[in-house]
Amino acid sequence: MTLIEIRWHSRGGQGAWTASNILAEAAIAEGKHAQSFPTFGPERMGAPILTFTRISDEPIELHTGIYNPDIVVVLDPTLVKPNILEGLKEGGTLVLNFKGGRGDLVKLLGQAIEKYKVYTVPATDIAVEILGRGITNTAMLGALIKAVPLVKLETLLNIVKERFGGALGEKNIEVVKKAYNEVKEVV
Repeated sequence: MTLIEIRWHSRGGQGAWTASNILAEAAIAEGKHAQSFPTFGPERMGAPILTFTRISDEPIELHTGIYNPDIVVVLDPTLVKPNILEGLKEGGTLVLNFKGGRGDLVKLLGQAIEKYKVYTVPATDIAVEILGRGITNTAMLGALIKAVPLVKLETLLNIVKERFGGALGEKNIEVVKKAYNEVKEVV
């Protein structure tokens, strides 16, 4: 694996930074190098935020923002707008919390999506069903690693269990697995 850069789009309170940290911890547990960092200031709950993850087999010497990500993950379907494509490398991957089909995505994002691999998962539905709340971070982690196997599912599940513990950890493991199994490529 060369350097992989991921940009997460979410709203405050949806757990994107937690997801980024969990992914970075899973990568480190597998002997890789990783960074996880947010960009937010005094945002309030529900305000759009960006979070970033870098993963590499080699030490990471970059300490800047991510401007040309390989992967974009969107935790909130209301954020699926053309700006999420900004800087995404041609041939890059989009992993979206989205229930619509290809036609719906073309209406929202334009024909530009032809340049990317696009995966969707009904993450909000999964989170509400299992957690009782629309916190989509662990669902999107499951979808992401199925779309792009950055870490092994087992490693990710171990980190999720450590991070949340107890009954909440078990529910989040169920969320990860369900999203992992339900994510689909938009062709």
